[in-house]
Amino acid sequence: MPAQDSVRSVNAALAIEPVENCSMKSHQHRPAFSIAVNASAKSLLAIVLSGACVFTLGIDFPTQAAEAASTSSIPSKDKKPKQDPVLKGLPITELSADEAILHALNRLAYGPRPGDIERVRQLGLAKWIDQQLNPNSMDDKAVGARLEAYPTLRMSSKQLLADYPQPKQAEKQAQTKTAATQTRGDAAAAVVAQDMSANQTNAGASDSASDAPNSVSPMKQPEANPFTPGAGGGGKRGSLSVDPNTVPRALADDSRKPQRVVEELAMAKVTRAVYSDRQLQQIMDDFWFNHFNVFAGKGDVKWLITSYERDVIQPHTLGKFKDLLNATAKSAAMLFYLDNYLSVDPNAAARAAAERAARQRGRFGMPPRPQQAKKGARGLNENYGRELMELHTLGVDGGYTQKDVTEVARCFTGWTIEKPKQEATFKFDEKQHDPDPKIVLGKKIHAGGMKDGERVIELLSKNPNTAKFISTKLARRFVSDTPPPTLVARMAKEFQSSDGDIRAVMKTMIYSPEFWSRDAYRSKVKTPFEFVVSTARALGTDVDTPMPLVQWAGRIGEPLYQCQPPTGYSDKADAWVNTGALLNRLNYSLALASNKVRGSRSDTASLLGVDDTGGDAKAALDRAVQVFLGGQTSPTTVETLQKQLDSPQILQAKLDDPIKRVDLGVVAGLVLGAPEFQRR
Repeated sequence: MPAQDSVRSVNAALAIEPVENCSMKSHQHRPAFSIAVNASAKSLLAIVLSGACVFTLGIDFPTQAAEAASTSSIPSKDKKPKQDPVLKGLPITELSADEAILHALNRLAYGPRPGDIERVRQLGLAKWIDQQLNPNSMDDKAVGARLEAYPTLRMSSKQLLADYPQPKQAEKQAQTKTAATQTRGDAAAAVVAQDMSANQTNAGASDSASDAPNSVSPMKQPEANPFTPGAGGGGKRGSLSVDPNTVPRALADDSRKPQRVVEELAMAKVTRAVYSDRQLQQIMDDFWFNHFNVFAGKGDVKWLITSYERDVIQPHTLGKFKDLLNATAKSAAMLFYLDNYLSVDPNAAARAAAERAARQRGRFGMPPRPQQAKKGARGLNENYGRELMELHTLGVDGGYTQKDVTEVARCFTGWTIEKPKQEATFKFDEKQHDPDPKIVLGKKIHAGGMKDGERVIELLSKNPNTAKFISTKLARRFVSDTPPPTLVARMAKEFQSSDGDIRAVMKTMIYSPEFWSRDAYRSKVKTPFEFVVSTARALGTDVDTPMPLVQWAGRIGEPLYQCQPPTGYSDKADAWVNTGALLNRLNYSLALASNKVRGSRSDTASLLGVDDTGGDAKAALDRAVQVFLGGQTSPTTVETLQKQLDSPQILQAKLDDPIKRVDLGVVAGLVLGAPEFQRR
């Protein structure tokens, strides 16, 4: 199909299904985002470029990369290339120094910020990688200061359950508090009345006492909350202390609703990804959370997910896999999400009844009364046992059977939650545990009590299929949708020899020739979250209010913490490449570069170093391609972009105005929406 016909077909399809509808169909619960790019001439540019994106993304990119490389300064194969000093210690032979640095920043970070490539060049690429593999060696206090704006990040699940209750529960708490306050006030008033009556000889006191029974002691009135609008003090401080233009409306309105917990978590995730120097740490956090996915929308998970990410995922991202697996197994969020907190030995109730009967015989010397089984009694739940093997360790082809699933579920009976609505911490209930021997993968498990589950975790952590499965997922995330088997094999070998040391496995991958190959360069399509964050980083955007970026990630197709199935979000291109999603990506890049995203500010003119007067759109485009794409674009992209240079949306001028101005935001936005920037 000719390229023009392809674009026409895309336009026809989009005319039937506008971009607004694409997002609203999938996320009707999300507020519509008012961006002037849609329904304007700029969206027409987005449609044209999306046609190129759709069909270019379907092409094997390494071929394009090779074409681009032919014009770069790479030595001939006939001569042994002299390695750039900045690449010392790394097995890089197919990429130039600038390409290798860009590749590292796109794979081990969320893309470069202005000046990052030069900073890495000055430091040395191997040293930068070593810093990323050891994140605690870097000072990240600046990001910590930004996160101070989100108090829920530092709260325990118990605190969150108490401070951010469900609306009905909050209403009951308010009523109880009001009743208690009124009772204290009435009691105080009665005391005052008695005191005043005892001193009726004092005329002034008598006058005051006549009103006392109907008044509340000022000392017993509820304190005004300085952060609640309208609470005491005339409501002045609460209503004026917060600028509604800098805080998302949903947060201001629902400041004590459970949604606030997940919203702050999502905003913190964006903030870390945009600003943290510990970039690999942020990517590994995202990788492992996705691997051990829990859905914030299921029941109580919304109150448990903050502790899950903070206390379970983040401390173990580059540690031992067994420790991470053990922490997730004991996490209240995972126990609730996969229902293991309800899983008990089916014979537990009968066993407890028999014990009570024995005690009764011993105490009273009489036979016990027969007891009927309770309706709806809990039993064995296999959800966690199945996902533990299929998704967390062995993989779907990991050599286990349905019998193994049942036996693993038996090992984890009694792993539950202490007071789920109050404490929400891990608890092992011996009475609910199956005490009988189990056979898992041919191995007898009879350690007793909680040690049965811990023995399973150790067994699965050391299994060769786990080493292969985890290595494959890491290689797919960082190298290619179809990672080279030889690389996976070396990573799996390191996994086993290092007792599941994630940092050691990552180092094996990063220091492999496959990681730095031409085939791997720009071969991965960015997920919506990666695209949203990398665009903000590329523009050097100052993000004061991250919530709009969170909403854009959801609009493009990846709502944060909202992946319902335990599989997590896909890390392969075919899950993200479609016309509607690409249009939303283009609209986002145009909006962010043009300063039409609330709470975010980009100085495109300073970044490009181009004057917007004079009407030299070609110079602006060339500079944008150099800044954002490293000067490497396919002929299709160049042709598509150059055709837009005469557009009135790029060259802004009135009929009586001899001076034409280039809209640098549109130019930058279009380049950031190009197929090359969709890849990492």
